[in-house]
Amino acid sequence: MKDDDVKTVAAMPAMPDAVASALGNWVQQVAEQTAAPAREALARVESEVGELQAEIDRLNTELRDARKVAADALVSKAKDQLAIDGKDRQLADLRGQLERNVAAQAVESDARLAAEMELVGAATARDNFEAELKTLRGQLDKSYAERSTLRAELEALRAKK
Repeated sequence: MKDDDVKTVAAMPAMPDAVASALGNWVQQVAEQTAAPAREALARVESEVGELQAEIDRLNTELRDARKVAADALVSKAKDQLAIDGKDRQLADLRGQLERNVAAQAVESDARLAAEMELVGAATARDNFEAELKTLRGQLDKSYAERSTLRAELEALRAKK
């Protein structure tokens, strides 16, 4: 600071404690209001991630059960047809069943893949919100540091009086 600036600042009346306290409260309130939406969004994303993971687990269980049921049905049907029909007809039927089963599994696999992709998107969004929250926390810490510096300067100016 220049000597003229120091004289000007020294000539200024001291900031009342009530004003300094109100200013500090205002800064705190603005920081909390700024961080609140990010916290809420992060909580929503984490909840959605949990829901998507539960959905993926449910789909995996259903797929496993469907495969077992389909395999049991194929075996049972194959045994019945061996006893009734000739081998050529049995092979054609089994081939058709297998193709349908593969198609059904592909649909379920696509659904599981879509759910996993959605989970990845939610995790990415959560990571973005976490980064934004870190930035906001850094800004808040910087504001606290600046406020502390200003208080120290104010105290120094008061002490000079």
